[in-house]
Amino acid sequence: MEHILISACLLGVVCRYDGLSKPIDRQRIDALKEKYHLIPICPEIMGGLPTPRIPAEINAERRVLRRDGADVTENYRRGAEEALRLAKLFDCKIAILKERSPSCSTNGIYDGTFSKTLTDGEGIAAEYLRNAGLRVLGESDIEKLRTENF
Repeated sequence: MEHILISACLLGVVCRYDGLSKPIDRQRIDALKEKYHLIPICPEIMGGLPTPRIPAEINAERRVLRRDGADVTENYRRGAEEALRLAKLFDCKIAILKERSPSCSTNGIYDGTFSKTLTDGEGIAAEYLRNAGLRVLGESDIEKLRTENF
């Protein structure tokens, strides 16, 4: 059975910036588990950030800044490197990541102004994983894994 990375918050782990999780429904998780071994990751925690934490966004220069102005780019990069290390360890070819996250988003990030404005782009960990050859999907793409063969 193939291993895939999955954002831990999608499995119900309390690791998001707001101290919560964003679990997908149990039926979708169970369907994934029938076909794949799920390897939960949270690149932000793996990069040394606490839960809860001050919200952060990626600016135009690809720096990750907290709402209070602190630069946490290195934490995000370190977390992305650790996620990639796990992907290689388990020979993962696919990652399912939390959309709209500065770490994990695959199809749109907040623009760094903290105005809730979405812009094209991807999170730091999503970029690392994609550049390493993984197929990186958001949680809204989970159904593709059930209908496609890899």
